[in-house]
Amino acid sequence: MFQAVIFDMDGVLIDSEPLWHQAEQQILGGLGVDFSRPPLLQSTGLTTAAVIAHWYQHQPWPLLSPEQVHQQIIDFVASGVASSGEPKTGLLALLAENARRQLKMAVATNSPKLLLDTTLQRLQIRHYFQAHCHLKLVSRGKPAPDIYLLAASQLGVAPEQCLVFEDSFAGVTAAKAAGMTVVAIPAAHEWQHSKFAIADYKIRCFSEFDWAQL
Repeated sequence: MFQAVIFDMDGVLIDSEPLWHQAEQQILGGLGVDFSRPPLLQSTGLTTAAVIAHWYQHQPWPLLSPEQVHQQIIDFVASGVASSGEPKTGLLALLAENARRQLKMAVATNSPKLLLDTTLQRLQIRHYFQAHCHLKLVSRGKPAPDIYLLAASQLGVAPEQCLVFEDSFAGVTAAKAAGMTVVAIPAAHEWQHSKFAIADYKIRCFSEFDWAQL
């Protein structure tokens, strides 16, 4: 049924979401952003640029441009990934099993190329993937389907033959809009949230995934 598997990166290949949170709190907070003031933002799955634009619109800061702040956040997360990033539970075993099954694989992330390259290098998994899709390659990030459609195109596989692993609602929405089958891996604090009902399957970690059950 499936010829390809496409993975989101942050929160799926690697547990980088705490680093994003730390970066936003430290850098945006240092610029005076009060995250408790409305309009509040659920940033998981959004592009970094979208998060920065939201806070800059409602709580603008002096001196630094949004682009400069964006680069500071990216550099913070990249440094953390390079020094201490670890693969998500069960990931390496699943990648090896997918390769054994001769399934094509891709990464499709809202993050920039620097973070994609840093993550693949840190985890030593670049060789598993035939396509590496990052935000600069598409005109719209998730929840638009563009990056998943690009990944399928680069793999030479129809969207309906792709299985996607995603941790965010924005990512699940993007993959479903692309016509793909989606396995959601929500963060523990979002496990019960009804929004993930749009996914085809839901697991807590890769160790729970079983090809035989699809």
